[in-house]
Amino acid sequence: MNQKELKELIEFIIEKGIAEFELERGDVKVKIKRASEAPPSALPDSRYFAVHPAPVAAAAHIPASVPAKVEISAAAVPVPEPEEDLHIVRSPIVGTFYEAPSPGAPPFVKVGDPVEIGQVLCIVEAMKLMNEIECDVAGEVVKKFVANGQPIEYGQELFALRTK
Repeated sequence: MNQKELKELIEFIIEKGIAEFELERGDVKVKIKRASEAPPSALPDSRYFAVHPAPVAAAAHIPASVPAKVEISAAAVPVPEPEEDLHIVRSPIVGTFYEAPSPGAPPFVKVGDPVEIGQVLCIVEAMKLMNEIECDVAGEVVKKFVANGQPIEYGQELFALRTK
C-alpha cells in the first residue's frame, strides 16, 4: 500500500464517518481509529455542592415577598477532630515498601510497638538497593499507612508515632 492509497483511504473513512477501520494485505496491516468529534461532557466541579431548600409544603407559611434564606450551621458540617500530635515518618525515596527483612520474617515493627531512635522501621527498595528506614524519635507506633510490597513515593507517609 503506497502513500496515495493510504491518503485516499483516510479521506474515504472521514467522508463516510467511519470510527474504526482495519485492513490486512499480506504482511501490511493498517488500523485507523478516529477520535469522537463530540467533546467529552464536563464533570461538575466537586468543590461545589447543592443545598436544597425545605420542601414547598413545609415552606407554605412563608410569604412570597420574603426570599428564602438557606444557612449551613457549623453543627451541620462535621469537622474532624484533630488527632493527638503524632510524629509522621515519611519516605525519603521512591521505591517499594517492605515491612520485614525477608519474605516470611516477622515485620520490623507493628502497631503498638515501642520504638527507639535509630531502630529500623522498614526497608524501601530502590533500584535493587535495600534502604533501611530508621526511626528518628523515640515513642510508640500508632499507625502504619502502607502495605507490604506497595510502591511508595518520595515524602509519602509511612508510619505515625506517638512520641515519648
